[in-house]
Amino acid sequence: MAFSSRLLSKSKQFCGSQITFQQTHAIPARCFAKQADRPVLKGDEMLKGIFLEVKNKFEAAMGILRKEKITIDPEDPAAVAQYAKVMKTVREKADLFSESQRIQFTIQSRTQDIPDARSYLLTLKEIRIKRGLTDELGAEAMMFDALEKVEKELKKPLMRNDKKGMAVLMAEFDKINKKLGIRKEDLPKYEEQLELKIAKAQLEELKKDTLEAMETQKKREEFKDEQMVDPKSLDIRNFI
Repeated sequence: MAFSSRLLSKSKQFCGSQITFQQTHAIPARCFAKQADRPVLKGDEMLKGIFLEVKNKFEAAMGILRKEKITIDPEDPAAVAQYAKVMKTVREKADLFSESQRIQFTIQSRTQDIPDARSYLLTLKEIRIKRGLTDELGAEAMMFDALEKVEKELKKPLMRNDKKGMAVLMAEFDKINKKLGIRKEDLPKYEEQLELKIAKAQLEELKKDTLEAMETQKKREEFKDEQMVDPKSLDIRNFI
């Protein structure tokens, strides 16, 4: 039970230091209609609804984790792939976001009311930094350069409701993607790579926690052994 809970906890964490900004930013938008279609509740009904939903999701996830065999070996590609598969099943059964979906949702919620393209890109940069994502290919700087080029041609800031100007910017972004070798048809592959990297990072944390727990237990047992005294070694004179 405790081990399964720890696995579920680790599945909610995100280690992004090894993940490129291009992979996460290239993931297409998801539909989040389930959240939008929920009825409006008030007071105790809302709290009860939230509690019940969290409880059901947790039980669904725990049920899967109790049945699945997980090998904590981050250096074994097969173990990493199996762990990623298990966590994907957990997310699907418990109706949870994947890490890529969570990032996309963050982008959507943070940028939906931003009117201009420059503030939009700056917000993306802020999200990337806060989530620990790296821009190993330098796509971010290239995107800002493309925006600078378009705004110079327009001789004004590019607004997101400017369909013509945005079309020009998107064409520039397409050029960047082509230069970097990022293709739309490869997006599922990028997402899979992202999930595998996350799975490996989570297994590394689990291995570390497991080894620490084992070491702590070993020290406790050694301490107990030291406290136990052999009666034959006692000198009765010490008690007189």
